[in-house]
Amino acid sequence: MTGADVLLLALGAVAVGAGALVVATRHLVRAGLWLVVCLGALAGNYLVLTAELVAWVQVLIYVGAVVVLLLFAVMLTRAPIGPSDDLDRPGWPAALVGAGSGLGLAVLLIDAFRWSRVDLPAAGTAERLGEQVFRSWVLPFEVLSVLLLAALVGAIVLSRPDIGRPAAPTAAPDAGERPARVASTPAVDEGGRP
Repeated sequence: MTGADVLLLALGAVAVGAGALVVATRHLVRAGLWLVVCLGALAGNYLVLTAELVAWVQVLIYVGAVVVLLLFAVMLTRAPIGPSDDLDRPGWPAALVGAGSGLGLAVLLIDAFRWSRVDLPAAGTAERLGEQVFRSWVLPFEVLSVLLLAALVGAIVLSRPDIGRPAAPTAAPDAGERPARVASTPAVDEGGRP
């Protein structure tokens, strides 16, 4: 086992631990910060695998944009920052589903490869990656950006109580009160004469 293997396993353990804390914490903002740790550990894994471009894209897009957008949306919707009682639900159904999914994937991978060695293709370059992204995957890339924009607009609409609701009716004056006088301005024609 080489030093790169040890580093890969350590970063993988950090990513899995932080991912578990994302779904286990009762603090919404802390969940977002644990997500930063998880995605940063994944970027470290990409660096160990000598995929520097993918690592920096991971840091710039996911850590730098998606998590900031998530925290920004949380702050715009005025979600509770502290622990929420409605997030304190029994965790055994989620643990059961997660364990079953993990076990199923492990059995599938072991059955598919049976510990055989797989020849990897030649290492990619930034030019080849850009060609794939902007030729084959440009439509999903743009759809994702529209989805994130829609999420941000939705957060703004949810945070503003005055949008989409009828205005409160104004109270009519009592019978004994005189209505306030409104100063009127004389009508002016196009030439500026009253």
